[in-house]
Amino acid sequence: MQALLFDGTLRLDSHYPTPQLAPGEALIRPHLTGICNTDIEITRGYMGFTGVLGHEFVGTVEACAESAWIGRRVVGEINAACMRCPTCLRGDHPHCPNRTTLGIDRRDGAMADLFALPVSCLHAVPDSVSDEAAVFTEPLAAALEILDQSHIRPSEQVAVVGDGKLGAMIVQVLRLIGCDLTLVGRHPERWALYERQGVRCAHSSSPPAGRFDVVVDCTGQPSGLATARQLLRPRGRLILKSTFHADSQLNLTHLVVDEIQLIGSRCGPFAPALKLLERGLIATESLVRAEFSLGAGIAAFAAASGHMKVLLRHG
Repeated sequence: MQALLFDGTLRLDSHYPTPQLAPGEALIRPHLTGICNTDIEITRGYMGFTGVLGHEFVGTVEACAESAWIGRRVVGEINAACMRCPTCLRGDHPHCPNRTTLGIDRRDGAMADLFALPVSCLHAVPDSVSDEAAVFTEPLAAALEILDQSHIRPSEQVAVVGDGKLGAMIVQVLRLIGCDLTLVGRHPERWALYERQGVRCAHSSSPPAGRFDVVVDCTGQPSGLATARQLLRPRGRLILKSTFHADSQLNLTHLVVDEIQLIGSRCGPFAPALKLLERGLIATESLVRAEFSLGAGIAAFAAASGHMKVLLRHG
């Protein structure tokens, strides 16, 4: 089959082995896959991953021992847990020490004609949600994880640093709380949607002078993390959503002195994400910069770097 993979070089393989159906898993034929910053960072050495890329997808189940799933349109959580260890038994599947992660850690991803994922990871897509919206479920769930981890009050002042792919999801989720929300970024041409939604926008070269109760960094850059720290008041909460292949120079002593709560935030809940998409509360259409075929995947990655969402259409 055809697959877009990274093995030290990003390349398209037209004769990649077709995955075999394993117990408890489903074979999925993707319709659309999305390129996110984590995919790009993998091509720069992040996680040391080699294999088929891609973890944002919507597709159809082609084969599965549980026949009720066959033919259903699905999205899927990316962490394939063992479901047997103490971590899994306490319900913390995303942190299973034995997990593999779709297109990121020891599991081939979705940028192929066919890929495998445990049935326990699957979520059926409502009929009213288009493929073009459903492919945003994974990053939208990651944005919702912030609210699962930290109670943000409508009375609080919140800043999101980074106006890229993930930032687009985060500001749209946080605005639903009714908090005083500011987006700090480098791309004013992207801000019209957020400003219409009532989000204040500021350029990172002249960030707001005030101090914020909560700051979320989703820049994917060490410099963005530094900006986020500068915006935070003492005893504030700094939420880290970025994954990147670089060292950070964050001053840990100042975190102690200012009694900062540092919160790492990764994957999130799919069911609420699909509900938000079904209710039309999250805008996605204007976030897509371009669409390529899987066969043009290398060109798609070139187009995605530093830009908004680029999609791969399969079949």
